[in-house]
Amino acid sequence: MARGQGEGRSSTVPAALPEPVALLVGTLGPDRVLTDPDLVASYRFDRSNDPSAGWPLAVVRATSAEDVRRTLQWASAHRVPVVPRGAGTSLAGGSVAVQGGVVLSLERMRAITIDRLAGVAICQPGALNVEVKRAAAAEGLWYPPDPSSFEICSIGGNVATNAGGTCCVKYGVTTDYVLGLEVVLADGRLLRLGGRTVKDVAGYDLKRLFVGSEGTLGVVTEVTLRLRPQPPPAVTMVASFADVADAGRAVSALTATLRPSALELMDQVSVRAVEAQLRMGLDTTAGALLLGRSDAGGDRGQRELEQMVACCRAEGALEVFWTADEEEGEQFMAARRQAIPAVERLGRVLIEDVGVPLPKVAELVSGVAAIGEAHETTIATIGHAGDGNFHPLVVFDPLDPQATERAQRAFGAVMDLAQQLGGTITGEHGVGTLKRPWLPRQVGPEVLGIQRQLKQLFDPLGILNPGKAL
Repeated sequence: MARGQGEGRSSTVPAALPEPVALLVGTLGPDRVLTDPDLVASYRFDRSNDPSAGWPLAVVRATSAEDVRRTLQWASAHRVPVVPRGAGTSLAGGSVAVQGGVVLSLERMRAITIDRLAGVAICQPGALNVEVKRAAAAEGLWYPPDPSSFEICSIGGNVATNAGGTCCVKYGVTTDYVLGLEVVLADGRLLRLGGRTVKDVAGYDLKRLFVGSEGTLGVVTEVTLRLRPQPPPAVTMVASFADVADAGRAVSALTATLRPSALELMDQVSVRAVEAQLRMGLDTTAGALLLGRSDAGGDRGQRELEQMVACCRAEGALEVFWTADEEEGEQFMAARRQAIPAVERLGRVLIEDVGVPLPKVAELVSGVAAIGEAHETTIATIGHAGDGNFHPLVVFDPLDPQATERAQRAFGAVMDLAQQLGGTITGEHGVGTLKRPWLPRQVGPEVLGIQRQLKQLFDPLGILNPGKAL
């Protein structure tokens, strides 16, 4: 069954075209506004598959900042909720539709311009992460942030969640590359924040307030991204461990003295799922695999590789393999990126995004395994181990009510564990709808109150992505 269709979900389908929507169609034109229920239905859900998704009145497929401006002016005038949407790959329910609202899709806004001399990319929000990478590479440049979904996720969505990826342990996350933003506020005002300069401290750095705001403060219509020179070819290490906790201790030891260009962990469940799909010859008997990379190049790269190998062996690695062959190294990284789709073949998946301080990695991964056992639920753990950000994948049969209940309890227990270890309920996917119950404990009442005051300042009518994040 296709994602977002059926499986017991119910909501009220709008029976007729309300007068405000007719006005919106008249303002933007029928080529930009979808009202057919079958077409609208395809925009209800995102990759989180959150069943709370409502039926929107319409879908606006914007082609310009002006379309966005007019849509938000209309929405403010009629007090209609607006859900900004990029590629719909949110794993936290950040872009699911709300009942009686409008989905504002930015998928048609795909323009990319590379300024090679300035070392920047100017992108519309619908441009895919991979498209920005390719455009930068054509000019000998590199855009580092690389979520596992980089081939299908949009830059606007990356900005909305402050996405990271495998490179962030060394190169940072999306906010570290955002030099400027063009943003439309809920009342239709267009702001330009930042610019093309690497340094800019003129006034408050408002652009960083919008990065990670999950579409609740404004709609991003253009992003100026900092680019880097291409790094040297990477060397790749793969270490197998008898127990996932051993791999966790190796992560803490390794990151205490080194910043590899990538450091990824896969537990036995995820390795077996990937091997069943890709047939790569991965060691399915190991309790966990650790993938490390260095792109320092030359002698320095060799020294970093030797450090990684030594740390893994000191923590009891069963076997350590390394390669300087780029293609072979990319195959191992592809196996890591394929983990979520591979695990999704085992059943419905609730995808976590917890993070802990690096000394607590072993406690987190072993604790997640214990939670799976206690709740009789399969949990596959993968993650950006080098910065303590993990994605436990809670697997269940959606047709089995008891299995669904156990999975939901396990999902909550994992977030409770992360908080107990001094960590966070989300490192890069955002709060969305799925993690809102845990946010007050995460940030505290005073911080939550200030966040709501900021929301009130930028969106006094509360029409932007209501029910998300806060």
